[in-house]
Amino acid sequence: MSMESNLDRRSILAAGLALLGTSVGVQAQQARPGTLVEVWKDPTCGCCQDWVAHLEANGFKVKVNDTGNNAVRSRLGIDRKYGSCHTAVVGGYALEGHVPAREIQRLLREKPQAIGLAVPGMPVGSPGMDGEVYGGRKDAFDVLLLARDGSSRVYQHYDGNKAKAAAKDAELTEGEVRNVDWQNRKVTLRHGAIRNLDMAPMTMVFQVSDPAMLDPLKVGDKVRFAASAEGGTYTVTQIQQVK
Repeated sequence: MSMESNLDRRSILAAGLALLGTSVGVQAQQARPGTLVEVWKDPTCGCCQDWVAHLEANGFKVKVNDTGNNAVRSRLGIDRKYGSCHTAVVGGYALEGHVPAREIQRLLREKPQAIGLAVPGMPVGSPGMDGEVYGGRKDAFDVLLLARDGSSRVYQHYDGNKAKAAAKDAELTEGEVRNVDWQNRKVTLRHGAIRNLDMAPMTMVFQVSDPAMLDPLKVGDKVRFAASAEGGTYTVTQIQQVK
């Protein structure tokens, strides 16, 4: 009997219908303690099991299928370029790779029209790839929101150690809040010269490394902030209001 024939066909079919059905689709449920995540992985993959432990530590209930994930990834409509070592489904969405529990909870809360989330490859420092063997190393990575037309966009960026160290050491720049976009995790700042980015004074839209940074901000606030640039995206990594 082939490996594919051992897959739980009913689980895959249910997930596929939720992802590829009508334009309205199956509504994803808001994350609650015990929300079920079903995972397909290789039986010998240690980092996959560590990711499962990460989900369980964050309140998810996990069902594991040790049958590999290539067939399931294909059936759920995830392009191979987004591939990683495990695939999962939760609340009508697909998950590919080492997606942080925080972003899964956000996905279930916001309920976007999408296939799901992916962290392509196996970036060191992502959940499940953050064990002692890596010596505290953390590489920058993006959590991608996968659209049903095959495109994707950055849903959340995570800085690596290098970017965080640079932000910590960078001279803070003075600025003024011109707009706060909570939905897209962005802030518009009119700012002075940002020396570590070689950026002249201007008004600029920045991503924020942590959405919680936006909570206390309002238009007109005077601030001091640090920013980094990775992959062509300018991101505020630290911000404080000036009283």
